[in-house]
Amino acid sequence: MKKTGLVLEGGGSRGVYTAGVLRYMMEHDLYIPYTIGVSAGACNGSSYIARQMDRNRQVNIDFVEHPDYLSLRNYIKKRQLFGMDFLFDTLPNQLAPFDYGTFNKAEENFVAGVTDCMTGEALYYNKSDYADDMVTLLRASSSLPLVAPVVEYEGRPLMDGGIADPIPVRQSERDGNKKNVVVLTKARGYYKKPQSFSWYIRRKYRDYPGLLKALDRRHEVYNDTLQYIFDEEKKGNVLVISPSEEMKVGRVERNKEKLTALYNLGYEDAKNVISPLKEFVATP
Repeated sequence: MKKTGLVLEGGGSRGVYTAGVLRYMMEHDLYIPYTIGVSAGACNGSSYIARQMDRNRQVNIDFVEHPDYLSLRNYIKKRQLFGMDFLFDTLPNQLAPFDYGTFNKAEENFVAGVTDCMTGEALYYNKSDYADDMVTLLRASSSLPLVAPVVEYEGRPLMDGGIADPIPVRQSERDGNKKNVVVLTKARGYYKKPQSFSWYIRRKYRDYPGLLKALDRRHEVYNDTLQYIFDEEKKGNVLVISPSEEMKVGRVERNKEKLTALYNLGYEDAKNVISPLKEFVATP
């Protein structure tokens, strides 16, 4: 499996699909030596590296109705729809403890992608170099415009990794992986449409020209990356796991039944491809 990467797309609440996929992989002790993710993909991937089989479900579903998790109250009080302090402090340190020890000692590489708001470029942080700050970097990778504030780190203003590089398969290749398992959070056939951004967004982030530039071309980057992934899939270099049916779960979702259904779909989809998946990662 040495030259094989696991690439995890973001997608906000739709990330529960990835959580279900990873749960099945963990049950079968299938740990790929390199994982890279953005936003929800990075968060799910961190629990995968930490060998915490139930944590992604717990964090993404069990606590979703907590008022500090996702609520208008959060937005009114702190201008953040998701409670970022709750998600990246209270949960990992108190309510759903993150196993920092296992995560840090794991042999597998783990990389979180973020967007530099000044340049608009994607930046990537490997746990081997940034283990002590990984929760901060996961927070940055998950900070969506209008939903969460900019995260300052080492003098850089950072936000959601899915803006600059929504499915970081090429970074996995640059890091030496000749083959990649790619987990998408939208069903095949989905392509992102151009988005028109309001004057409010442009005014709010006027001091971050790179972020605005990345937002403007996000659909192009996303669609080009998807096409590249499917082209590589035909060559046998990529194995794609994606929702076998489209479910009505948006980026921001509090309905536990919908979230559980999408989580279970990820679990079942992984089960249905486990044989070709094992063969794919075992073949040089």
